[in-house]
Amino acid sequence: MADTIATPLDGAPTRPAKRRVRSRRGPLAYVLRAVVIVYLFFLVVWPVSVVVQRAFAPTDGKPGGIGPLWERLTDPAAIYAFNLTLTVSFWAVVINTVFGVGISLLLVRHRFPGRRALSVLIDLPMSVSPVVIGLALVLTYSTSLGIFGDVLQATGLRIINSTPGLIMATAFVSLPLVIREVIPVLEEVGDDAEIAAKSLGANAWQAFWRITLPTIKWAVVYGVVLSAARAIGEYGAVRIVSRGAEFNGETATLLIQNEYGAFNEAAAYAAAFVLVVMAVLALVVITVIRPQESHRS
Repeated sequence: MADTIATPLDGAPTRPAKRRVRSRRGPLAYVLRAVVIVYLFFLVVWPVSVVVQRAFAPTDGKPGGIGPLWERLTDPAAIYAFNLTLTVSFWAVVINTVFGVGISLLLVRHRFPGRRALSVLIDLPMSVSPVVIGLALVLTYSTSLGIFGDVLQATGLRIINSTPGLIMATAFVSLPLVIREVIPVLEEVGDDAEIAAKSLGANAWQAFWRITLPTIKWAVVYGVVLSAARAIGEYGAVRIVSRGAEFNGETATLLIQNEYGAFNEAAAYAAAFVLVVMAVLALVVITVIRPQESHRS
């Protein structure tokens, strides 16, 4: 009897072969793992754990623990700093989400002269020092030094050394994060569904709201979380555009720097601990979102 060979049914869809990653357990693999773990421990884990430990440690003869930590965090100056940080981060993320989705659609769905230059320009905030970004904003929008100084002074609008300047600086440094998450998804899904919807009578807004946005929503959420984490921890640009004084433009990162410089290390460690907790929460959210995004794509 002839041997039978199992073949897929004619016309039946075949599943793509899954890429198998072989587990290599040779000596070199163990050495690389050890090097990576040691590197991350001394560069990330140990310094961050020291900050957390100092936040709860006794200082200046006063007991440590949750009670003193809470007392430092409920200080009016600390509350002002965190309120300002959350306000600035919120508006920066909103601005970057709206314009990030719009810029992503422009770059993926349209072809025009200068498109590649625009795509490169978007990454500029990631390659330029935040201090330089802050200085550029001062030279442009300051009422005394800025190019638009006379116009701003005539209208009574003050950007530098005020909350609008902080929002601009924070939005600048976190601009690419939403865009670089949305563009790959738009390129992968293509525009066939949008064209079909428009051929059936949908206008541009209906095609975006019912077709495009549900497709990119997890990429948008992922970019928003990254932007929020970046905005909350921003220091360099806001240091330049803000007075950075107590109850006067002092964000959480500036509070840490000011308190540490004034030898009030307990308050600095407490504020740093809160920023560490926010960063960890952002990582948890990203970890939860990533499998859902992969599942839906």
